[in-house]
Amino acid sequence: MSFKVGDKVAVLDDIIEGVVIEVHTHKIIVETSDGFPFDFLPNELVIIGESQRELSKFSDISNENLLEKINHTAKRRNTPKFKTANKADKLPPMEVDLHIHNLTTSTRGMDNYDMLNLQISEAKYKLEFAIKNRIPKIVFIHGRGAGVLKLELEFLFKNYHVKWYEASFQKYGLGATEVYIYQNPKG
Repeated sequence: MSFKVGDKVAVLDDIIEGVVIEVHTHKIIVETSDGFPFDFLPNELVIIGESQRELSKFSDISNENLLEKINHTAKRRNTPKFKTANKADKLPPMEVDLHIHNLTTSTRGMDNYDMLNLQISEAKYKLEFAIKNRIPKIVFIHGRGAGVLKLELEFLFKNYHVKWYEASFQKYGLGATEVYIYQNPKG
């Protein structure tokens, strides 16, 4: 596609419209309606006759680059993103809140080392309880803090046959780790 100064263009991957102010071999400089110049590769732009807001997926689109982009996006949407859930995935995970105020009535006389040891021993006890009782998932709520407890938990998990990852942000925020326990099926 060849561009010339004065062409009204839109960016394929963003909601930016503007007018071509300079054309070079491998870059097109576009000035937005706000007066800001931006550099783009030629394959990132399309010439438009209407405002980008007026285009819809039902309009008659004849631009090859735009059609290719729409078809590529549609193909991506149709592919399944997640595997089908099995019975273990449907069970709610066991939750263990490791905040110190949930583990002891008073922290008087305890330093940070003592509190961390109490939290880790509680996590180890709950993890072993889950393994013994064949509970497939457990969520440790550790809070954000400085990350010391999270690192110690990861060190603990390395001693077991488990996989761990960040728990659901929507449900727990940033301060939780979900652990999946690999177990042999009951035989």
